[in-house]
Amino acid sequence: MIYRMRIILDVEDDVIRDIEIEEKATLEQLHDTISQSFGFLGGEMASFYQSDTNWEQGEELPLMDMGIGDLPMNNTVLSEIFIGGTQHLIYVYDFLNLWTFFVEVIENSENETNKDYPVMIFSHGEVPEAPPIKEFNSERST
Repeated sequence: MIYRMRIILDVEDDVIRDIEIEEKATLEQLHDTISQSFGFLGGEMASFYQSDTNWEQGEELPLMDMGIGDLPMNNTVLSEIFIGGTQHLIYVYDFLNLWTFFVEVIENSENETNKDYPVMIFSHGEVPEAPPIKEFNSERST
């Protein structure tokens, strides 16, 4: 089976990539596919976060083992993530610039016999030269 995914870069203008990737692929392979399809080299730190339909950030799925019990991406198979109704992930690439992506499984399909996966099937918009400035609000009680 393959997952057809829509990846949306969190910037003002629409920047979208649709990909197809096999269910047996790892999160690391998804990381590589996303970074390449948006024109990044893929050498920066990154993490996925489980998410719900409201895009609330949940448990972290880090690129590498942080020594605190998290499973690194290279050991986590997509079919282990997208079970029980989970269809959304948040992906953060380059922790210094915080490129943020919304990842959603939009369809499950059967593998096509003569097709190599992963593959980008749709592209819209251009990645800006610089990431958007993130505003962090904190509530302090004094």
